[in-house]
Amino acid sequence: MTEGEAKTILSLSQEIMLLANNTLVVNLRFLDAAMSRLVLMPTDKMEGLSTDGHFLYYNPQGILKNYKAEKELVVRNYLHSLLHCIFRHHIITRLVNPNAWNLACDIAVEVIIDELKLSQLKVYRESYQESVVSNLQSKIKYLTAEKIYDYLISNATEEDFAQWARYFKGDDHSIWYSQQNAENVDGNDDSKNSESQSNKKSSPQNEKKSSEKKGENLSGENSEKKNSEDQKSSGENLEQENSSDKKSSGSLQSLQEQMEDWKNIAEKMQMDLETFSKERGDAAGNLMQNLKAATREKYDYTAFLKRFAVMGEAMKINDDEFDYIFYTYGLSAYKNRPLIEPLEYKDVKRIREFVIAIDTSGSTSGELVETFVTKTYNILKQSESFHSKVNIHIIQCDAEIQCDEKITSQEEFERYIKTMKIYGGGGTDFCPVFRYVEKLQKEREFSNLKGLIYLTDGCGIFPKQKPNYNTAFVFIDDEMNNYKVPAWAIKLILEKEDLQEK
Repeated sequence: MTEGEAKTILSLSQEIMLLANNTLVVNLRFLDAAMSRLVLMPTDKMEGLSTDGHFLYYNPQGILKNYKAEKELVVRNYLHSLLHCIFRHHIITRLVNPNAWNLACDIAVEVIIDELKLSQLKVYRESYQESVVSNLQSKIKYLTAEKIYDYLISNATEEDFAQWARYFKGDDHSIWYSQQNAENVDGNDDSKNSESQSNKKSSPQNEKKSSEKKGENLSGENSEKKNSEDQKSSGENLEQENSSDKKSSGSLQSLQEQMEDWKNIAEKMQMDLETFSKERGDAAGNLMQNLKAATREKYDYTAFLKRFAVMGEAMKINDDEFDYIFYTYGLSAYKNRPLIEPLEYKDVKRIREFVIAIDTSGSTSGELVETFVTKTYNILKQSESFHSKVNIHIIQCDAEIQCDEKITSQEEFERYIKTMKIYGGGGTDFCPVFRYVEKLQKEREFSNLKGLIYLTDGCGIFPKQKPNYNTAFVFIDDEMNNYKVPAWAIKLILEKEDLQEK
């Protein structure tokens, strides 16, 4: 290919990408903020489209080929990649099966695109998707990537992944597993993924670096839409070339900052769909559910539970208050006799007194209650959480108090876990628990009650007045419901997988 032909192909591909961009802006105005977030970047090192959340990479020849086959295909794939970013599919914060995760993400966004029912997005591959989507909808209530992934892991084979991927693939995901996106967000090391290792060499950034050694310019000319400065021919990678377009500080954002940005964009979209674009929001049920999942706060139950800790002394070397100057001076001046010894106790935050209330009405399953109590115990039994003596009351209640088990030591808690029985099964009323705890306080059962944690399904009568201790209502829910609690209470929504032991 001559230099002139390459320039022509690049110019035509830029026009097609700009046309796709304008088509989406005109028909889906709620995507404005998301579309302005991605920088268009041409590359010849991959087919079709790919995104890392900063750039939308596209192959000029691939774009012309797709446009010739189906002119709507470029628009659809553009939206496909954009939705991956909005739902933060490209930011992988746990060990996953790459084939299953790629397919789950593609299915989630393709279902949403089909649901929008725009003629500008209709392509031939839709006809192959119907049977797969219909089967999934009969098994999964909300088709989010996470729920589809869980289903695929349990019910599909690698052969299914390969076959279905042909029906739903709209872009290349290899860059998701590159070293750039293997940054540790929540303590998991995703670089161990098999695809993470195999695709490091194929990511645009890494291939750009190798091509620069040969003096090649991967990106060609700047995108007419996004880039205003000339591309440098060598010696700079993609991030450096586009820093002026990405951030005024001249450096790409960290993965954590990028996650926050895309979350804000998803929140704005959700608000827009619920207000100004209400007619579209009513029609796009899966889009709204995915936005709710993307904007839903993730809670760390371990950190949350420790908020109920109180200060207490523990027999432990206190390095924070130990003065090494006097200690070493004594060793040197008085022949190995220190002037000061380290303190043998220190104040630490540990759980001493609180209440676990359990809604045992008919709508709360016994298995879920046992899992929750076991998870709570496993957090408390950590050395930094348990005092040697505690005063924990585990109260079971439906419409009235059914059982109150007092725990005074780690051994008693272990015994309770092994022999726990669930009582109740009637209606739900939260007030009896608070009256009962108030009665225990008057009887001086508690000296310094820090708080009460109430596990419930939310369908009950709340007290009207705030108690004199912190109260948290915990809901175990996988369906993005928006529970209402009194203004004085803390609301904590966990998913079932949050209670599983890591």
